[in-house]
Amino acid sequence: MAQTGIVKDNRYMDHVASTYHPESHQRLEVLYQMLEEPGMKGTLKEIKPRMATQEELELIHVPRYIQQVASTASHGCVMLDPDTYACAKSYETAKLAAGGTLAAVDEVVGGKLNNAFALIRPPGHHAESNRAMGFCLFNNVAIAAGYALKKYKLKKALIIDWDLHHGNGTQHSFYERADVLYFSTHQFPYYPGTGFVNETGSGAGKGFTVNVPLSPGPGDAEYMEIFEEILAPIALEYKPDIVFVSAGFDIYHQDPLGGMQVTPEGFANLAGIVLAFAQETCGGKVVFVLEGGYHLDGLRDSVREVLKTLRGGTLDGRRGEKLRESADHQMVDPVIKKVKEAQKPFWKNL
Repeated sequence: MAQTGIVKDNRYMDHVASTYHPESHQRLEVLYQMLEEPGMKGTLKEIKPRMATQEELELIHVPRYIQQVASTASHGCVMLDPDTYACAKSYETAKLAAGGTLAAVDEVVGGKLNNAFALIRPPGHHAESNRAMGFCLFNNVAIAAGYALKKYKLKKALIIDWDLHHGNGTQHSFYERADVLYFSTHQFPYYPGTGFVNETGSGAGKGFTVNVPLSPGPGDAEYMEIFEEILAPIALEYKPDIVFVSAGFDIYHQDPLGGMQVTPEGFANLAGIVLAFAQETCGGKVVFVLEGGYHLDGLRDSVREVLKTLRGGTLDGRRGEKLRESADHQMVDPVIKKVKEAQKPFWKNL
């Protein structure tokens, strides 16, 4: 019987900065401890990660950049950009992060699992084809989407990015392609400065990038409105063969890097919305990939609620109705209107 899988491995702790850094091994320590709690232990199938191959990394990254990251293995701590470090074991860890996500794809597309969550690091959605950015070395979710399309001959993939920061690397990877739809909610203007409403793709990819830039403040109700008003209609029309979620938990209401107000229950609700349209379009084939999230207790509690939802937890319909009623429409409706205006030429459902 298919179930929910998780990618976990203590080797993901080997990516370590020489001084304090918010993207630390402690993020996974609290998550892996949570997996041992009563009610969680034994309820999820562990997926054994592997190293991504050079060919798989080259689905997104240029060989010269891959070699640059590989060269850090012979050094101590190296700064690849002002925010992004690599230690002696970072190259191996980053290959394992990308490969762990690919192992999750294999299990889900192969029908052995309903869905999966890759609890990995370093994160990936800022990594460009030719450079590290924003704590990210290799773009795990982009590599996974490219891999799913190539290996399994899938026609379309949807990537949903609810991280606080815009996933510039993921967007740029598929900006001129129609076989991957990229949807992002993000705090704006904020790092990395990309993700305007009018960034909708180019060439063959025109209309297959959807950006929802937000000022600080939205919480559970507002994110729910965005997902129901914009994401779900587009996803149902696009009909992806697989869905990925760049799951950043830095929109948690106490995260030190952000200004959003999402609670653990809010994350569960977003996961539920994603599962509902994924069930309709691709038999529920969803792979979550860990991105940001720097409040350790908030990260732990939020991932726990998402995992419960993935493994079949039911959402309270009455709570959903209350959320719709409590949404601050002045906060998000102008943004929703702008996004719909930018996207209406491409999507009949909006």
